[in-house]
Amino acid sequence: MRSHPVFFVRCAEVVPSPCCGEKMHVIGSRKRKLVNGSGEHRLLVIRRMRCCQCRKIHHELPDCVVPFKRYESECLEHVVSQSEAASTVAADDATLRRWKHWFREQSTYLLGALRSIAIRFHQDPVEKSSAPSQTAHQAYGHIVGDAPGWLARIVRPVVNLNLWVHTRSAFLSG
Repeated sequence: MRSHPVFFVRCAEVVPSPCCGEKMHVIGSRKRKLVNGSGEHRLLVIRRMRCCQCRKIHHELPDCVVPFKRYESECLEHVVSQSEAASTVAADDATLRRWKHWFREQSTYLLGALRSIAIRFHQDPVEKSSAPSQTAHQAYGHIVGDAPGWLARIVRPVVNLNLWVHTRSAFLSG
């Protein structure tokens, strides 16, 4: 008997390669652990896909996954938008602080990436608000809204257009 429930992830839409926009084909799958807000683990089986043009390998991630994070996107969303005392996510305080720090560090870049995407697809980029922002995530409300799931709505276009910045420590060594 498995210790985690297993979920197979398969996108209903055809997503082109984030690098060159060409068609991708499935070359296999890999397992990915995901933790929810109560600390329960789930096992996702995500598809590995290779671009037919540039031959790069990509993983088909569902909206509940933030690249290189082990907790669901709604957990991170809850933590970065609430005060530390209000957090109900089953993670230690150091992890919660790291998430907040990660989000503050990435906020300017992610906002710029979303504005760049809006310009690329001939949409009106949202102008900065004249009122100073009270928290790091409020500036996103004008672009993706503030309803639950706003972090997933930020992550998806940035990842799908190959604009995601790797924040893993392994990329910092050298």
